Amino acid sequence: MQHFNLITILLVLLLTLLTPTNGGSIGINYGRIANNLPSAIKVVHLLKSQGLDRVKVYDTDPSVLRALSGSQIKVTVDLPNQQLFAAAKAPSFALSWVERNIVAYYPHTQIEAIAVGNEVFVDPSNTTKFLVPAMKNIYRALQKHDLHNDIKVSSPIALSALGSSYPSSSGSFRPELIQPVFKPMLDFIRETGSYLMVNVYPFFAYESNADVISLDYALFRPNPGQVDQGNNLRYTNLFDAQIDAVFAALSALKYDDVNIVVSETGWPSKGDSNEVGASVENAAAYNANLVRKILTGSGTPLRPKADLTVYLFALFNENQKPGPTSERNFGLFYPNEKKVYDVPLTVEALKNYHDNPSPVAGGASQPSPAEGGGNGGVSKSTTGNTWCVANPYADKNKLQAALDFACGEGGADCRSIQPNSTCYNPNTLVSHASFAFNSYYQKQARAGGSCYFGGTSYVVTQEPKYGDCEYPTGY
Repeated sequence: MQHFNLITILLVLLLTLLTPTNGGSIGINYGRIANNLPSAIKVVHLLKSQGLDRVKVYDTDPSVLRALSGSQIKVTVDLPNQQLFAAAKAPSFALSWVERNIVAYYPHTQIEAIAVGNEVFVDPSNTTKFLVPAMKNIYRALQKHDLHNDIKVSSPIALSALGSSYPSSSGSFRPELIQPVFKPMLDFIRETGSYLMVNVYPFFAYESNADVISLDYALFRPNPGQVDQGNNLRYTNLFDAQIDAVFAALSALKYDDVNIVVSETGWPSKGDSNEVGASVENAAAYNANLVRKILTGSGTPLRPKADLTVYLFALFNENQKPGPTSERNFGLFYPNEKKVYDVPLTVEALKNYHDNPSPVAGGASQPSPAEGGGNGGVSKSTTGNTWCVANPYADKNKLQAALDFACGEGGADCRSIQPNSTCYNPNTLVSHASFAFNSYYQKQARAGGSCYFGGTSYVVTQEPKYGDCEYPTGY
């Protein structure tokens, strides 16, 4: 009997050595701003065929939640920004929402989290003050049905919620958001055992600063890296630098115990001529190398033991998304379910994966701390100027709301577009919004995600021309 036990122990040890390191988890965002997507039932089959066991959706569409029933796929649902006011002001609305969209499907549909809003701080509708009250009311509604221990409540933030993110050690939240929003939200997350959702896009930082960031650094490929003089840690990829900036911001407020889930990250396979780095090869490399990093248990320099859950963006190319071409080309799959490119999404699939970079990598060397502090985990480009402008085809109501946000809560310098001022003419919504968007974008040091405004804007590399007005490139 002892001999048998010894053999068993040896076999277990051998299997342990041969098994890849337990790492984090990979999920995917299932966006549906398109008119040509497959049915939800087909989507569930696709997810399972790829070995994906986590999905994040942007609403609580009954057909999607029903299709996911019994699939064993964990689901994060979203309470949209436009419902934050009602959820914050009326506990009865929050209770009704939870009963209609959560209780009706759980546990057969394995809802594991509720994202209350999405990137609320850059939402042009000024919903920030309703965020934490809405989160609390949704949580109380879960409590009434004894689901508060099973389903987490959080809210995805964009990286532009940071006032500083380069170098990573200087990471801090925007000062005007700390007392009214971040402290109460982080207290809530800590008390309920939840986590902070963060949307991170190294692509946007690279696109705006390709002259000072190497493509290898952005795509997790071998490179010398850079040492953060603030913490003496070496960074070899932009993703880690951006995540650690968020960890540093949490630490600065004494919330070291709050965990992070990366609720969105990705790279477009196609873009406009001025969208540097948007290509099939780069998208495949970014996503595959990220998957390998996450699934093989690699944390960040600041948190080497952090097993991150990461949701790739996105499942499909979405043909009705506004903005530049890249916005419609973040998908891993075409609507006909064919792969845009090959990405291993499981530990098993990684065994056959090899990143094959082209001979021309593009970009320049990584930024050094001496080059000055920018946002988005990188220094601000000094030679490749970029501007943020309004999309002339955007919905006029959304554009007006975004302009109001930029000149109000966003803190853009809008004095020049007031009557009788230098940039008042031409007196059009598009020209005024472009000036305000660009002011905000430059003040945020062109951080990834700071030229979004609900999809009503995009980045350009040639200076905008509206009358005789000059558009600043930095503050």
